[in-house]
Amino acid sequence: MHKRTIILTGGGTAGHVSLNQALIPEITGMDYNVEYIGSKDGIEQELIVDSYPDIKYHAISSGKLRRYFSMKNFTDPFKVVAGLGQSMNIIRKTKPAAIFSKGGFVSVPVAMAGKLMSIPVIIHESDVTPGLANKIAMPFADHIFTVFKETMQHVPKEKSTCTGSVIRSELMDGSAAKGREICHFENDLPVLMIMGGSQGSEVINTAIRSNLQAIMQTFNVIHLCGKGNIDEGLEGIAQYCQFEYVTHELSHLLHMTDFVVSRAGSNSIFEFLALKKPMLLIPLSRQKSRGDQILNAELFRKNGFALVLEEEEASPERFMKALDQLKADEELLIEKMTDAEPPKTAYEMAKLVVAHTKKR
Repeated sequence: MHKRTIILTGGGTAGHVSLNQALIPEITGMDYNVEYIGSKDGIEQELIVDSYPDIKYHAISSGKLRRYFSMKNFTDPFKVVAGLGQSMNIIRKTKPAAIFSKGGFVSVPVAMAGKLMSIPVIIHESDVTPGLANKIAMPFADHIFTVFKETMQHVPKEKSTCTGSVIRSELMDGSAAKGREICHFENDLPVLMIMGGSQGSEVINTAIRSNLQAIMQTFNVIHLCGKGNIDEGLEGIAQYCQFEYVTHELSHLLHMTDFVVSRAGSNSIFEFLALKKPMLLIPLSRQKSRGDQILNAELFRKNGFALVLEEEEASPERFMKALDQLKADEELLIEKMTDAEPPKTAYEMAKLVVAHTKKR
């Protein structure tokens, strides 16, 4: 008897892939095949293929709808149409029981194709307000899951459920000892982790490196600086360990971490919350984004889980003051995080996805 298939889709950033990565082993453990639809040149192909080489990856054409003027706004719709045709062909061949979409523009033609071919489409929205891709895809969805209760104001309530955050099981299984082996720190100072996203943040990188000598008087530093942002002049410093990006090592590095400075992507901040890591959030500004990270950060600040420093205010001097405040507020932040609602496991989320599959 052939196993039924669930198609996962989502890409563009690591945040649109990480939940799918966590779901793959859980769904396959429930006796389903998993196949993935992503873009030809997005980060999702590298992340999925590296983590799960046995999973069939389908690359499709993917356009992007921009909120600003660009000549590509006139050509990318044709890529979306091409991606729709490619998605329909994939669905015709795989006959999936459901499609689970984590968002990103590559997911739009996949969701449209699923609706046209009567396949249940399930969308997951991590941010307070839906991104443009998910807004476009929502009319084609059979069900929408949200992380924030506040998101229910922005989605069709009759087909939406707030599940809360979902945390990868391997994140909880990290080892601080393995983290120390990776970083080779030579003292017992607290560990500060800096995360600027998979592409890195020039503002955060500058704030850290401009103040590095002062920071190292108090902390050992793990710096996830983004692709192409390694500073070779800082290699070999005993208290400073820099990476472009990490995958399997992240759980170990987080378990040895005492404080975090980060962007405010939903997946990451809920992971810090689950591990009770005092965090200073520097969300992407409205000039660089639709403002979703600002809303995420503000809700975390309101709940007492984080301190927030606006990107426009993140000068090296203001950054150091905020870092001092983070250390001073450590106990209060941990106390508030301890009282937070526990996250769902990837297994629990996988069960919800399977529950929405098309019946035989």
